[in-house]
Amino acid sequence: MRKLRYAMVGGGRDAFIGAVHRKAAALDSQTQLVAGALSSNPDKARASGRDLGLPDERNYGSWQEMLEGELKLPAERRIDFVSIVTPNHMHYPVAKAFAAAGIHVVCDKPLVHNSEQANDLIRTVEKSGVVFAITYNYTGYPMVKQARHMVQSRKLGKLRKVVVEYNQGWLATQLEATHQKQADWRTDPSRSGIAGAVGDIGSHAENLAATITGLEIAQICADLTTFVPGRQLDDDGSLLLRFAGGAKGILWCSQVEIGGENDLRIRVFGEKGSLAWHQEDPNYLVYDTLEGPRQILTRGNGYLCAAAQKATRLPTGHPEAFIEAFANVYLGAIEAIRAKQEGRALGELEGDFPTVYDGARGVYFIEKTVESSKSEHKWTAAHWEKPR
Repeated sequence: MRKLRYAMVGGGRDAFIGAVHRKAAALDSQTQLVAGALSSNPDKARASGRDLGLPDERNYGSWQEMLEGELKLPAERRIDFVSIVTPNHMHYPVAKAFAAAGIHVVCDKPLVHNSEQANDLIRTVEKSGVVFAITYNYTGYPMVKQARHMVQSRKLGKLRKVVVEYNQGWLATQLEATHQKQADWRTDPSRSGIAGAVGDIGSHAENLAATITGLEIAQICADLTTFVPGRQLDDDGSLLLRFAGGAKGILWCSQVEIGGENDLRIRVFGEKGSLAWHQEDPNYLVYDTLEGPRQILTRGNGYLCAAAQKATRLPTGHPEAFIEAFANVYLGAIEAIRAKQEGRALGELEGDFPTVYDGARGVYFIEKTVESSKSEHKWTAAHWEKPR
């Protein structure tokens, strides 16, 4: 089985997430980085490519140059997929161009800036038939998959309440004023989009809740705040949620909570039991029931569901975390690409990754949250439907 060839857009020198993607894609030895356009600055792009050992002829100065160059190559040398790790404003043009050209896509989140772009990407993906994965990486944790399985298996009974939170403190001051790269673009509406904390980390919280529970948000009551003077986008958000079917939810996210590092956690309550998971201690899932004692399920054990066991690489007691979860998203996309290439259907445990539809729903969630926060009405209708 040959390795899949891929290219990367963005993720060059001084980038954070690009290196994470490359490590994750390499973890299962099924991919090879063969090309790149690693910065919007052509000189920096090529310097970054040399850092990674890319051959000169496939070390491109721009993503447009890379797409043109790759399409000229014979199929046996051309990239199988592209990984997009740019700031948010570049996701749409790059993803659309590669998907339209028939090249599979792995794209960082949030998907794009608005629902119009998201729906256009859906149409492009459906027309071309490419695999399109969104790296909501927290879905890749084995115990998140176990939590999803337990909800689907009705271990909790009918769901009543979901509480999900994502707390960080790194933007408690106006860090963007120092031209720190990550703060600079994430607080800039032209590059980040219409939301700050809600778009950057609140979208992860929404996706985690949707992945585990399968619930659809029907209404939102949101209060977004910009606490740091001079900042253009929200840095804190508090949301009440009404789900279709009657369950209620609370979602909050903040990047100004001093002491918060990457504190993503979720609690799901049903008629018969509850689950709790914490990203900073990801190898454990707490399960409570009405009748019995508290159970702490641990990653790597044979009593877990098949999807959780498949997502595990190390024996129990050996911590697995961020990179491995990212790698599971890549592995699901790789399986779907191979199935396409081989003209076969996916196996039962194959192709488990967030899709373009998850990305589009996330964009809609961001839009409706901002709309709700600006509105004087208590509730904003927020049910997302797949575009026709």
